[in-house]
Amino acid sequence: MTTYQQPDAKGHFGIYGGSFVSETLTHAINELKAAYAKYQNDPEFLAEFKSELAHFVGRPSPVYHAARMSREQGGAQIFLKREDLNHTGAHKVNNTIGQAMLAKRMGKPRIIAETGAGQHGVATATICARYGLECVVYMGSEDVKRQSPNVYRMKLLGATVVPVDSGSKTLKDALNEAMRDWVANVDNTFYIIGTVAGPHPYPMMVRDFQSVIGNECLVQMPEMLKTAGCKGEQPDAVVACVGGGSNAMGIFYPYIDHAHTRLIGVEAAGEGLDSGKHSASLQQGSPGVLHGNRTYVLQDDNGQVTETHSVSAGLDYPGVGPEHAFLKDIGRAEYVGVTDAEALEAFHYLCRTEGIIPALESSHAVAYAMKLAKTMRLDQSILVNLSGRGDKDIGTVADLSQADFYCRPSCRGQSVKGSMDTTSVQIKTKPAAARAPRAKPSKVGNAQ
Repeated sequence: MTTYQQPDAKGHFGIYGGSFVSETLTHAINELKAAYAKYQNDPEFLAEFKSELAHFVGRPSPVYHAARMSREQGGAQIFLKREDLNHTGAHKVNNTIGQAMLAKRMGKPRIIAETGAGQHGVATATICARYGLECVVYMGSEDVKRQSPNVYRMKLLGATVVPVDSGSKTLKDALNEAMRDWVANVDNTFYIIGTVAGPHPYPMMVRDFQSVIGNECLVQMPEMLKTAGCKGEQPDAVVACVGGGSNAMGIFYPYIDHAHTRLIGVEAAGEGLDSGKHSASLQQGSPGVLHGNRTYVLQDDNGQVTETHSVSAGLDYPGVGPEHAFLKDIGRAEYVGVTDAEALEAFHYLCRTEGIIPALESSHAVAYAMKLAKTMRLDQSILVNLSGRGDKDIGTVADLSQADFYCRPSCRGQSVKGSMDTTSVQIKTKPAAARAPRAKPSKVGNAQ
């Protein structure tokens, strides 16, 4: 029986979420709310969405038992939900299809999007090419440099890629510019937000489209666990990386009412949580308003957003989806950090042990799962959402390897067994409910 019902009618997840937008966007937001309310349970819309996922994306994505990695790490059995095998190479396409279908029905011929790692931009450009829609993608100029393969893919697909040179020149700034575009072109433009953030109904809508991930796992896991000799029909823990948090909410949401399954989000600890160079908003941030919703934000005492850092462009964001903030405060999900160096080692480890090249974002989740497994029994299980493939990150990894930043035996063709030093990855035990902290001052627009 489903007991978890969030958000409320105004898009609030407890004290988080809502809709903080300028008057210019109020009509567009209300129009989107009405359209999603009309189609979210419409049989024809859902049938088309299911068909697109099956025949265009290639769903369901498989669950893979990483048997060799499990043996080498010891402890729990590790399973990977292979979102990297989707068309376009990541989970992002699940959401872009749903929103593009809405745009068509709303008569919006022009699509805009923001992107960090480039996967959401590629997914948006892909579906715009399929549906014959104009596509403009905003991307921080720093991310344009480190994700150049995806920039070229977007252009091949017919999208206009606009580098953003303001601020930190990363995802936050790309989202700011996309919002400005939307304000200026609200009549003919649909904004496909790529994560579970933004004003209501975006956090709910993106979560709903991405929940296909977790719903598939509920069906797939019983047989996988039985074959691997694990107890239970569902995993003991589900682990996913968290930037804005769409891949994590996609796999967490169907498991929220499965009380025995721990939900663990892995944030980018960058150079360390005490370094000031990280993107761990749930662990180091405080409640504030960012990009149209109230959530945990990395900000100073005056409510000004602070700079972030991560080796993975997709996690380099100073906020997080409001539902993650809510799940943290009620103790249903727990959030931990993995550093750049730990993620890079996990990247190489998975390549060498399982023949899978993961995205650097996903590598954060893999790194934590490897450490967590050692604290569990052989008949227990961990399900990792492998949110994307690492083709886009080869240049970044190669550059860092030449600098000998992290190079261990695993990247020199030698045995990788036991080569990963995971002692610095802190493992949390069962989550405990937390009292919502007092919000710091933050500039807001019109709250709805």
